[in-house]
Amino acid sequence: MMPQSTHADRCADRYVFVYGTLRAGGSNDIARYRPLPQRVADGAIAGTLYDLGAYPGAVLGGEGRIRGEVYRIGPAVEAELDLLEGVMPDGSGEYLKRELEVVIGARRLICLVYEIHPRHIDGRSVIASGDWFARD
Repeated sequence: MMPQSTHADRCADRYVFVYGTLRAGGSNDIARYRPLPQRVADGAIAGTLYDLGAYPGAVLGGEGRIRGEVYRIGPAVEAELDLLEGVMPDGSGEYLKRELEVVIGARRLICLVYEIHPRHIDGRSVIASGDWFARD
C-alpha cells in the first residue's frame, strides 16, 4: 500500500535552479514572484545551453556546465513558473519540468529545472560559456 501524501507534503517549499531570464537582473527576474523566493546560492549543472533568441533553453546532461542560481520557492511560485515555462502535463509544452540534484558547497539539493523540449533547439546556437548573461 502506498503512503498517502499529506497536506504538508503537497505544500512544502522546493528548490529551483534558474539559468536564464529568471536569474537576478533578468527580464523575468524571479524576485517579481510572491511569496518572494529565497536565494540560496549560485550553482552549476551538467548540460548544454542554447540561445533561443529572447531566452535560453537547457538540455541536461553531458560534459558542459550551465551556470545559474538556486532559490527556495513555495507552491504558488512553482505554479507561476510552470505557466511561464509552458509546462504541459503530457510533456508537449515548450519546457519539461525535471528534478535534478545540485551540489552547493557541501549541500546537495534536489532542484526543479526547466529543460527545453528537444524540438525547440534545432538550428539554435550553443552558448559555449554556459552562462546566459555572458553570451556573445
